[in-house]
Amino acid sequence: MTPPEAPQDGTASPGDTPPAVSVCPLPRVSTLRKRSDFLAAARARRQATPGMIVQARRRPCGEAAGVRVGFTCSRKVGNAVARNRAKRRLREAARAILAQQGREGWDYVLIGRAGATAGRPFDALLGDLTYALTKLHERDRR
Repeated sequence: MTPPEAPQDGTASPGDTPPAVSVCPLPRVSTLRKRSDFLAAARARRQATPGMIVQARRRPCGEAAGVRVGFTCSRKVGNAVARNRAKRRLREAARAILAQQGREGWDYVLIGRAGATAGRPFDALLGDLTYALTKLHERDRR
């Protein structure tokens, strides 16, 4: 089965969808898995916001490609249900923001905060991540 073709004139009639083609390539975002990667990020830069804490480190050349991100919540956040809810919200925020604002060759760790990450409005959570990335990367420009 082949996908529907895009109209030649560039307009789409109701029910027709244009092909899913990206205009500019976004950096590949992968997940941190190893404890050593989390520990290396913990020794690097960090920025606290009301909804989360973001740790960021620039990887040495040749270590890995793309943007990598990890998620963690301590038991202070709550029971397993609360921690998983907070991590799901952090994953979705990272999916929405890091593809555009994350930098190639960087690792990010998003840490959930007790009583804040799970209950914070999602728009505010996105704003927190954007603010943290801006602050972390502005030090890099100096």
